[in-house]
Amino acid sequence: MSKATSIRIFLVDGDSDGFRIVEKSNWTGQAVVVSRTQYPDVRKRSEFDQPGVYVLTGPADQAGAKPRIYIGESDVLRGRLDQHVKTKDFWTHLVAFTGKDLVLNKTHFRFLESRLVERATKAKAWTVENANVPQLPNLSQPDVADAEWFLGEMLIIYPILGIDAFDIPEKTKADTATLRINGPAAEGRGQDDPDGFVVFEGSLARMAETDSFQSWLSELRADLVKEHVLAQEGESYRFAQDYRFKSPSTAASVVLGRNANGREEWKAEDGRTLKAIQDAAVS
Repeated sequence: MSKATSIRIFLVDGDSDGFRIVEKSNWTGQAVVVSRTQYPDVRKRSEFDQPGVYVLTGPADQAGAKPRIYIGESDVLRGRLDQHVKTKDFWTHLVAFTGKDLVLNKTHFRFLESRLVERATKAKAWTVENANVPQLPNLSQPDVADAEWFLGEMLIIYPILGIDAFDIPEKTKADTATLRINGPAAEGRGQDDPDGFVVFEGSLARMAETDSFQSWLSELRADLVKEHVLAQEGESYRFAQDYRFKSPSTAASVVLGRNANGREEWKAEDGRTLKAIQDAAVS
Protein backbone atom coordinates (compact mmCIF):
# COMPACT_ATOMS: atom_id res chain seq x y z
CA MET A 1 0.00 0.00 0.00
CA SER A 2 1.30 3.45 -0.90
CA LYS A 3 2.16 5.73 1.99
CA ALA A 4 2.16 9.50 2.23
CA THR A 5 5.57 10.99 1.56
CA SER A 6 7.16 14.29 0.66
CA ILE A 7 9.42 15.14 -2.26
CA ARG A 8 11.52 18.29 -2.38
CA ILE A 9 12.61 19.88 -5.65
CA PHE A 10 15.38 22.43 -5.11
CA LEU A 11 15.72 25.02 -7.88
CA VAL A 12 19.45 25.71 -7.70
CA ASP A 13 19.30 28.90 -9.76
CA GLY A 14 15.71 29.80 -8.89
CA ASP A 15 14.48 28.86 -12.36
CA SER A 16 11.78 26.18 -12.67
CA ASP A 17 13.37 25.06 -15.94
CA GLY A 18 16.93 25.24 -14.63
CA PHE A 19 19.17 22.84 -12.73
CA ARG A 20 17.12 20.94 -10.15
CA ILE A 21 17.96 18.58 -7.30
CA VAL A 22 15.18 16.19 -6.25
CA GLU A 23 15.12 14.46 -2.86
CA LYS A 24 12.57 12.27 -1.10
CA SER A 25 11.90 11.96 2.60
CA ASN A 26 13.72 9.08 4.36
CA TRP A 27 15.75 8.23 1.27
CA THR A 28 19.49 8.28 0.65
CA GLY A 29 19.24 8.96 -3.07
CA GLN A 30 18.82 12.10 -5.10
CA ALA A 31 18.09 13.06 -8.68
CA VAL A 32 19.61 15.87 -10.70
CA VAL A 33 17.65 17.27 -13.62
CA VAL A 34 19.05 19.54 -16.32
CA SER A 35 18.52 20.39 -19.97
CA ARG A 36 21.13 19.61 -22.60
CA THR A 37 21.60 23.34 -23.18
CA GLN A 38 22.35 23.99 -19.50
CA TYR A 39 24.50 20.90 -18.88
CA PRO A 40 27.84 22.55 -19.87
CA ASP A 41 27.27 25.20 -17.18
CA VAL A 42 26.74 22.66 -14.36
CA ARG A 43 28.82 19.65 -15.44
CA LYS A 44 31.60 20.40 -12.96
CA ARG A 45 29.29 20.13 -9.95
CA SER A 46 30.11 17.38 -7.45
CA GLU A 47 26.96 15.42 -8.28
CA PHE A 48 28.53 14.47 -11.62
CA ASP A 49 31.69 13.12 -9.92
CA GLN A 50 29.70 10.18 -8.56
CA PRO A 51 28.51 6.83 -9.91
CA GLY A 52 24.90 6.82 -10.99
CA VAL A 53 22.21 5.78 -13.42
CA TYR A 54 20.76 8.28 -15.86
CA VAL A 55 18.20 8.76 -18.61
CA LEU A 56 18.39 10.99 -21.65
CA THR A 57 15.00 12.07 -22.96
CA GLY A 58 13.92 13.64 -26.22
CA PRO A 59 10.73 14.50 -28.07
CA ALA A 60 9.06 12.29 -30.64
CA ASP A 61 10.64 12.48 -34.07
CA GLN A 62 7.26 12.91 -35.80
CA ALA A 63 3.66 13.80 -34.99
CA GLY A 64 1.86 11.07 -33.07
CA ALA A 65 5.04 9.15 -32.29
CA LYS A 66 6.37 8.38 -28.83
CA PRO A 67 8.94 10.40 -26.91
CA ARG A 68 12.39 8.83 -26.83
CA ILE A 69 14.59 7.69 -23.98
CA TYR A 70 18.07 6.28 -23.48
CA ILE A 71 19.13 4.64 -20.18
CA GLY A 72 22.72 4.33 -19.00
CA GLU A 73 25.04 4.15 -16.00
CA SER A 74 28.57 5.22 -15.19
CA ASP A 75 31.01 5.15 -12.30
CA VAL A 76 31.67 8.85 -13.04
CA LEU A 77 28.61 10.48 -14.55
CA ARG A 78 30.38 13.46 -16.07
CA GLY A 79 32.59 11.40 -18.37
CA ARG A 80 29.74 9.42 -19.88
CA LEU A 81 27.42 12.41 -20.18
CA ASP A 82 30.14 14.46 -21.90
CA GLN A 83 30.35 11.67 -24.50
CA HIS A 84 26.60 11.73 -25.06
CA VAL A 85 26.68 15.48 -25.71
CA LYS A 86 29.01 14.73 -28.63
CA THR A 87 27.54 11.47 -29.93
CA LYS A 88 23.77 11.43 -29.30
CA ASP A 89 21.64 14.06 -31.01
CA PHE A 90 18.07 13.18 -30.00
CA TRP A 91 18.05 14.17 -26.34
CA THR A 92 17.04 17.48 -24.79
CA HIS A 93 17.06 16.69 -21.04
CA LEU A 94 18.76 14.36 -18.61
CA VAL A 95 17.86 12.94 -15.21
CA ALA A 96 20.61 11.26 -13.19
CA PHE A 97 20.19 9.40 -9.89
CA THR A 98 23.01 9.08 -7.39
CA GLY A 99 23.33 7.97 -3.76
CA LYS A 100 24.04 10.70 -1.22
CA ASP A 101 25.82 8.34 1.18
CA LEU A 102 27.87 6.51 -1.52
CA VAL A 103 26.57 3.11 -0.30
CA LEU A 104 25.61 2.14 -3.85
CA ASN A 105 28.50 1.43 -6.21
CA LYS A 106 28.88 0.92 -9.96
CA THR A 107 27.56 -2.65 -9.79
CA HIS A 108 24.36 -1.47 -8.09
CA PHE A 109 23.87 1.13 -10.81
CA ARG A 110 24.49 -1.48 -13.53
CA PHE A 111 21.71 -3.47 -11.90
CA LEU A 112 19.44 -0.41 -11.93
CA GLU A 113 20.28 0.31 -15.57
CA SER A 114 19.30 -3.23 -16.56
CA ARG A 115 16.05 -3.10 -14.60
CA LEU A 116 15.09 0.28 -16.09
CA VAL A 117 15.76 -0.85 -19.67
CA GLU A 118 13.74 -3.99 -18.95
CA ARG A 119 10.78 -2.00 -17.62
CA ALA A 120 10.82 0.60 -20.41
CA THR A 121 11.03 -2.15 -23.04
CA LYS A 122 8.10 -3.98 -21.48
CA ALA A 123 5.94 -0.88 -20.97
CA LYS A 124 6.46 0.24 -24.61
CA ALA A 125 5.20 3.71 -23.73
CA TRP A 126 8.35 5.45 -25.04
CA THR A 127 10.77 4.59 -27.83
CA VAL A 128 13.80 3.04 -26.11
CA GLU A 129 17.04 4.05 -27.82
CA ASN A 130 19.08 1.29 -26.13
CA ALA A 131 19.93 -1.45 -28.61
CA ASN A 132 19.83 -4.24 -25.99
CA VAL A 133 18.75 -4.94 -22.42
CA PRO A 134 21.99 -5.07 -20.35
CA GLN A 135 22.48 -8.26 -18.36
CA LEU A 136 21.95 -8.11 -14.62
CA PRO A 137 25.27 -8.17 -12.74
CA ASN A 138 25.91 -10.69 -9.98
CA LEU A 139 24.84 -9.22 -6.65
CA SER A 140 24.28 -10.78 -3.26
CA GLN A 141 20.71 -11.04 -1.98
CA PRO A 142 21.18 -8.07 0.40
CA ASP A 143 22.62 -5.97 -2.43
CA VAL A 144 19.72 -6.91 -4.73
CA ALA A 145 17.29 -5.89 -1.98
CA ASP A 146 19.05 -2.53 -1.58
CA ALA A 147 19.04 -1.92 -5.34
CA GLU A 148 15.37 -2.88 -5.71
CA TRP A 149 14.43 -0.55 -2.85
CA PHE A 150 16.36 2.26 -4.54
CA LEU A 151 14.57 1.45 -7.81
CA GLY A 152 11.19 1.68 -6.11
CA GLU A 153 11.97 5.20 -4.90
CA MET A 154 13.15 6.21 -8.38
CA LEU A 155 9.91 4.94 -9.91
CA ILE A 156 7.96 7.29 -7.62
CA ILE A 157 10.01 10.29 -8.75
CA TYR A 158 10.20 9.74 -12.51
CA PRO A 159 6.48 10.50 -13.21
CA ILE A 160 6.75 13.71 -11.20
CA LEU A 161 9.43 14.76 -13.67
CA GLY A 162 7.18 13.92 -16.62
CA ILE A 163 8.77 10.53 -17.38
CA ASP A 164 6.26 7.65 -17.48
CA ALA A 165 8.45 5.37 -19.61
CA PHE A 166 8.77 2.80 -16.80
CA ASP A 167 5.13 2.72 -15.77
CA ILE A 168 3.81 -0.79 -16.45
CA PRO A 169 -0.01 -0.93 -16.15
CA GLU A 170 -1.27 -2.78 -13.10
CA LYS A 171 -3.75 -5.60 -13.28
CA THR A 172 -7.43 -5.00 -12.57
CA LYS A 173 -8.12 -2.86 -9.51
CA ALA A 174 -11.06 -4.10 -7.47
CA ASP A 175 -12.39 -0.60 -6.79
CA THR A 176 -12.38 0.47 -10.46
CA ALA A 177 -15.09 -0.61 -12.89
CA THR A 178 -14.14 -2.75 -15.87
CA LEU A 179 -15.41 -1.04 -19.01
CA ARG A 180 -16.21 -2.59 -22.37
CA ILE A 181 -16.37 -1.46 -25.96
CA ASN A 182 -17.67 -3.37 -28.98
CA GLY A 183 -17.73 -2.96 -32.74
CA PRO A 184 -17.17 -4.91 -35.94
CA ALA A 185 -14.30 -7.35 -35.26
CA ALA A 186 -13.60 -5.45 -32.02
CA GLU A 187 -14.18 -6.36 -28.38
CA GLY A 188 -12.27 -4.37 -25.80
CA ARG A 189 -12.05 -4.47 -22.02
CA GLY A 190 -10.23 -1.96 -19.86
CA GLN A 191 -10.19 0.53 -17.02
CA ASP A 192 -9.97 4.25 -16.60
CA ASP A 193 -6.62 5.16 -15.08
CA PRO A 194 -5.14 8.32 -13.50
CA ASP A 195 -2.57 8.39 -16.31
CA GLY A 196 -4.85 7.52 -19.22
CA PHE A 197 -6.79 4.34 -20.03
CA VAL A 198 -5.59 0.73 -19.80
CA VAL A 199 -6.82 -1.80 -22.37
CA PHE A 200 -6.54 -5.35 -21.04
CA GLU A 201 -4.61 -8.22 -22.54
CA GLY A 202 -6.85 -10.38 -24.74
CA SER A 203 -8.96 -7.48 -26.05
CA LEU A 204 -9.63 -7.50 -29.79
CA ALA A 205 -9.08 -4.48 -32.04
CA ARG A 206 -10.56 -4.20 -35.52
CA MET A 207 -7.83 -4.55 -38.14
CA ALA A 208 -9.57 -2.46 -40.81
CA GLU A 209 -9.50 1.33 -40.51
CA THR A 210 -12.03 3.87 -41.78
CA ASP A 211 -11.04 6.37 -44.48
CA SER A 212 -11.37 9.26 -42.02
CA PHE A 213 -9.15 7.61 -39.39
CA GLN A 214 -6.56 10.11 -38.18
CA SER A 215 -3.11 9.41 -39.55
CA TRP A 216 -1.34 9.60 -36.17
CA LEU A 217 -3.70 6.95 -34.80
CA SER A 218 -2.96 4.71 -37.77
CA GLU A 219 0.77 5.20 -37.13
CA LEU A 220 0.27 4.39 -33.46
CA ARG A 221 -1.47 1.13 -34.35
CA ALA A 222 1.33 0.26 -36.75
CA ASP A 223 3.87 0.86 -33.96
CA LEU A 224 1.90 -1.37 -31.59
CA VAL A 225 1.93 -4.16 -34.20
CA LYS A 226 5.66 -3.70 -34.71
CA GLU A 227 6.25 -3.86 -30.95
CA HIS A 228 4.05 -6.99 -30.63
CA VAL A 229 1.49 -5.29 -28.41
CA LEU A 230 -1.05 -6.14 -31.15
CA ALA A 231 -0.96 -9.53 -32.86
CA GLN A 232 -3.05 -10.40 -35.92
CA GLU A 233 -5.91 -12.81 -35.32
CA GLY A 234 -8.27 -13.21 -38.26
CA GLU A 235 -9.83 -9.82 -39.03
CA SER A 236 -8.71 -8.45 -35.67
CA TYR A 237 -5.65 -7.65 -33.62
CA ARG A 238 -5.40 -9.24 -30.18
CA PHE A 239 -3.74 -7.31 -27.35
CA ALA A 240 -0.78 -9.40 -26.19
CA GLN A 241 -0.42 -7.39 -22.96
CA ASP A 242 -2.16 -4.76 -20.89
CA TYR A 243 -1.43 -1.41 -22.51
CA ARG A 244 -1.95 2.13 -21.24
CA PHE A 245 -3.06 4.78 -23.70
CA LYS A 246 -2.87 8.51 -23.03
CA SER A 247 -6.66 8.91 -23.06
CA PRO A 248 -9.90 6.89 -23.26
CA SER A 249 -10.48 8.26 -26.78
CA THR A 250 -7.10 7.08 -28.05
CA ALA A 251 -7.80 3.64 -26.57
CA ALA A 252 -11.28 3.51 -28.11
CA SER A 253 -10.03 4.64 -31.53
CA VAL A 254 -7.27 2.03 -31.60
CA VAL A 255 -9.72 -0.73 -30.67
CA LEU A 256 -12.49 0.32 -33.09
CA GLY A 257 -10.29 1.33 -36.04
CA ARG A 258 -12.12 4.66 -36.33
CA ASN A 259 -12.19 8.04 -34.62
CA ALA A 260 -14.05 7.67 -31.34
CA ASN A 261 -15.00 9.61 -28.20
CA GLY A 262 -13.85 7.25 -25.47
CA ARG A 263 -15.90 8.88 -22.74
CA GLU A 264 -19.04 7.96 -24.67
CA GLU A 265 -17.91 4.61 -26.15
CA TRP A 266 -16.47 2.85 -23.08
CA LYS A 267 -19.34 1.46 -21.00
CA ALA A 268 -19.82 -0.43 -17.74
CA GLU A 269 -21.82 -3.65 -17.41
CA ASP A 270 -24.94 -1.63 -16.51
CA GLY A 271 -24.70 0.41 -19.71
CA ARG A 272 -23.40 3.62 -18.14
CA THR A 273 -20.80 5.42 -20.20
CA LEU A 274 -17.46 6.47 -18.78
CA LYS A 275 -18.73 10.06 -19.02
CA ALA A 276 -21.78 9.21 -16.90
CA ILE A 277 -19.60 7.46 -14.31
CA GLN A 278 -17.22 10.41 -14.10
CA ASP A 279 -20.04 12.95 -13.95
CA ALA A 280 -21.79 11.01 -11.17
CA ALA A 281 -18.59 11.00 -9.09
CA VAL A 282 -18.72 14.79 -8.71
CA SER A 283 -22.48 15.26 -8.46
